[in-house]
Amino acid sequence: MDKLPKYYLVEAKALPEVFLKVAEAKRLLETGEVKTIHQAALMTGISRSAYYKYRDSIMPFQDLTAGRIMTFHLVLKDEPGVLSSILSLFAMCEANILTINQSIPTNGCASVSISAETRSMSVTIEELLESVGKIAGVVKAEIPGG
Repeated sequence: MDKLPKYYLVEAKALPEVFLKVAEAKRLLETGEVKTIHQAALMTGISRSAYYKYRDSIMPFQDLTAGRIMTFHLVLKDEPGVLSSILSLFAMCEANILTINQSIPTNGCASVSISAETRSMSVTIEELLESVGKIAGVVKAEIPGG
């Protein structure tokens, strides 16, 4: 048991309700919707002690990845303009692209990895990934381990 990882990525629906309420209380405080921890605890239905106990242990995935370099793995159809559309979207979302690696297309598709600094993004990582997936010619879009 000494070798267990320090952090886990867990889907929200698998978390105990108190963790989700603490995360919501933190959001209320960060957005200024409430001014005090007491108000946040009342609005979310938790005790202040629960808030203090878990506040440093739970955060949304986008907060965990904010200010970090993220790598996006994509499978793209070998068609003109697909990669250009993706790069334009990254620029529009204020993601700073650091590297692009593309394989030679086989069977009409190419694997592309894009590493980007996400600190200044105007959208969440999830929103960017969802938007990339909607671009014509994108077969697959994912963040490894995320």
